[in-house]
Amino acid sequence: MLIRDYRPEDFPQVEALWKETGIYTTERGDTAEIIVRCNQSGGKFMVMEEEPTGFVAGTSWITWDGRRLYLHHFAIRPDLQGKGLGRSLALKSLEFAREKNAPMKLEVHQSNLHAIHLYRSLGFKVFEDYDIYMNLDTGTAFDAH
Repeated sequence: MLIRDYRPEDFPQVEALWKETGIYTTERGDTAEIIVRCNQSGGKFMVMEEEPTGFVAGTSWITWDGRRLYLHHFAIRPDLQGKGLGRSLALKSLEFAREKNAPMKLEVHQSNLHAIHLYRSLGFKVFEDYDIYMNLDTGTAFDAH
């Protein structure tokens, strides 16, 4: 497997992988243009490519807010899970964090035990006294007044 930087022509395969793994819906607004914009702002999007076929086997999207990195859309194709590929991609992602000298934050569903095991084995700590809130429809904030 080859881990390389994302190219815009990867997006159809990336989108298919995200849908296959259940981490993506079109409503989220994650587009090829957004990926490029995030990379231009200091982030990095890595693709794990199956050789020699060129098929996308995994993704790691790292965004940067100027003080910390966020790991998003970390996915390995289901038929390739459990073979150490996620660990390889995660280590490459952490290498980028080390180069930027920045902490990395992520979110994971509580039911995703394999991912939780991987992240904990790589030194990620859970913040058990935090809840995550997100307003997906900012218009409702104004309607509430």
